[in-house]
Amino acid sequence: MVFSSCIFLFFFLPVVYLAYCICPNLRVKNALLITASLFFYAFGEPVYIFLMIGSILANYCLARLIAASEKWSKAALCVTVVFNIGMLVVFKYSALLIGTAAGMLRRTVTIPQLALPIGISFYTFQALSYCIDVYRDKALVQKNVWKLMLYISFFPQLIAGPIVKYHDISVQLSARCVTIEDTARGIQRFITGLAKKLLLANTMAYMVDTLYTTQLDFMLTAWMAAVCYVFQIYYDFSGYSDMAIGLGRMFGFAFQENFRYPYISGSIQEFWRRWHISLSTWFKEYLYIPLGGNRKGEVRTMGNKLIVFMATGIWHGASWTFLVWGLFHGLFITLEYRNLIPLKNKVFAHVYTMLVVVCGFVIFRADTIGQAVHILASMFTGVHVDAIERMLAARLLTPYNIVCLVAAVVFCAPVSEWVKGRVRHPAVRYAVSLALLALCILNLASSSYNPFIYFRF
Repeated sequence: MVFSSCIFLFFFLPVVYLAYCICPNLRVKNALLITASLFFYAFGEPVYIFLMIGSILANYCLARLIAASEKWSKAALCVTVVFNIGMLVVFKYSALLIGTAAGMLRRTVTIPQLALPIGISFYTFQALSYCIDVYRDKALVQKNVWKLMLYISFFPQLIAGPIVKYHDISVQLSARCVTIEDTARGIQRFITGLAKKLLLANTMAYMVDTLYTTQLDFMLTAWMAAVCYVFQIYYDFSGYSDMAIGLGRMFGFAFQENFRYPYISGSIQEFWRRWHISLSTWFKEYLYIPLGGNRKGEVRTMGNKLIVFMATGIWHGASWTFLVWGLFHGLFITLEYRNLIPLKNKVFAHVYTMLVVVCGFVIFRADTIGQAVHILASMFTGVHVDAIERMLAARLLTPYNIVCLVAAVVFCAPVSEWVKGRVRHPAVRYAVSLALLALCILNLASSSYNPFIYFRF
């Protein structure tokens, strides 16, 4: 079940929210949200729900052990890290590791094909953040297993984030309230995210998927595919985050922002302060700083940054393209750290940043390193005009797709914030939200194309 589906919008969400409103106290409300969240996950993963529940129970016990014994807390934390990372290795990376090892040894082996549990990267990192927070502050240990289960399984952020750190939400598990204003703003934020997903991300996705059916030998089609994917992944990820933040607010939870207009950045460092903020801050708090951060000298700092970005790439999936994408960004981060790239001119800085981002996402989207190299070469040297690709580009540049592309360019800048600052009347904002919702419903009714990008992660 995804947020941008009829069953979620017209059945699951209204039923759960209305039931939540009539629950007499917070204890019952939490029980309802746990039940709803488990149903939400089981709807798509009826078997792997037991894996998630087992992970929650295991981390609950390990955290209690970390908090109970000062002598054994470090050992218990090590077991916790091995257990959670081990889960990711088994279900997410085992095929890649076995295949790579077999290739190096020139052996033929049968590679196990395990289905990737939806959201495992997100809920595993949340469980890890909880246990590490308890290690750092024993008072944070959650003795009520149901509250921990709610924290990890809460359906708005369960399958695609944002990654909610335990210390940011621990108080809200035990004390929160929902006001009419919270509900209204939450619904507005949800509709904004839904519009990003259905009206912009899905349109860009259709263009990208269509273009990727060709070789992409021509410069124009290669750039079209690259630029459309840049907008697809932004509006898909940020749209889902908007929906999650809006849903959280409707139920009394305040989630941190996950995207802050990353495409206006003037450096790759700034880009990562604005892009997938929950992931980058997670790695900063739980990997970069424990490695020593920038406290061990320049060489060690650059090494730590490369390790973090290598881990960021690997986190996204079991493919060498993700690893190379992470190292690609890490390389430019280290170059900027050494001041080897002149960023004083704002125009140059922005063009440079977006060029790195676009080229990086070509690697991210590609199925193989070879395909990524071919597309990047075509973007800069593909002067051969392929008739099929030219016809395909002309077919895709319909008035509707062009309008969506222009809207994607405009709204990746803080235009909406500028408009909100000048249109203060709530009625206007509600009218805009209702209009967007109507367009989303029409889109759902008229189109069956609704890809779920998070299956890869």
